[in-house]
Amino acid sequence: MYKNMNENHQLFQDFPGFDRFDYPEGTYRVTAGMGGEAILVIGSRYTALYDTGMAYCAEGTISNIKTVLHRHQRTRVDYILVSHTHYDHIGALPYVLKEWPDAIVCGAAKAMMVFKSEGARKLMRYLGEEARNSFTGSRKPIETEGMRVDRIVTDGSRINLGDKYFNVIVTKGHTDCSLTFVLEPDSIMFASESTGLLRGPGVIHTSILKSYRDAIQSARKCKNYGVQKIISPHFGCIPYDIVPQYFDMFHESAERGRDFVLSLRDQGLDFDGIMKAYEAEYWFEERSKFHPKAAFLENAKHEVSCILREFPEEKN
Repeated sequence: MYKNMNENHQLFQDFPGFDRFDYPEGTYRVTAGMGGEAILVIGSRYTALYDTGMAYCAEGTISNIKTVLHRHQRTRVDYILVSHTHYDHIGALPYVLKEWPDAIVCGAAKAMMVFKSEGARKLMRYLGEEARNSFTGSRKPIETEGMRVDRIVTDGSRINLGDKYFNVIVTKGHTDCSLTFVLEPDSIMFASESTGLLRGPGVIHTSILKSYRDAIQSARKCKNYGVQKIISPHFGCIPYDIVPQYFDMFHESAERGRDFVLSLRDQGLDFDGIMKAYEAEYWFEERSKFHPKAAFLENAKHEVSCILREFPEEKN
């Protein structure tokens, strides 16, 4: 039996009559714990793991992967797709690579640089420990050594699985290494966090940490690509009737978030004051079941900073 594979994250609101964990044929949610997702895709020739989830639940994720592989008479993960280098998406990467050391890790050139950075790995370890402490009683060390990118991919790159293949779209905004993967010919978009994540009916969350303008451009690219299905980060599958408006919803939400921060600045608040108001507006205890507060505050700092940087106050 899968471990926590369909656990309901209370932070998210389900659409009536729609199961967001009902993944399309050939794709399997192998997530083992709260806070990060991992999806295994079975092609006729090769398998691909989209993200790995968090480090603290790596053992469960690996067990879930093996269960699906066994069902399809497979023994290995051939590719690992890195959506971006945040701890909740790739924290379990070192553990997965120990199990399948020959897997080819596909990611952005920037991701390769991040994985080589001692400072970046230190932050991943710290946030991984915060997640471990929040979600478990364990105090096992969090591993960050061994993270790597074997194959650099960019706009138009293709990852072949046999009867299926992934097209790559560079979608900066959340990070400079964020990628969107589209599974063809199934027309399934594994959306990047740069273009938001669905919370429920009418609610899409934005997390623009590096560039507001890049995020808006990324949403345009994804909308223009055109797909039949979207898997939204952390949320899962979205209803088919939401697909045509998904990126417009993100754009509207991004504008509201930007205008909120700029209104605080225009009221004369300094950075610390804006951060306190931002926390009061967007943090609520329910989030702690999914997202450690330390990670929320780290993201908020970058989100506020990038808006203030890209929209400087006009001087009279």
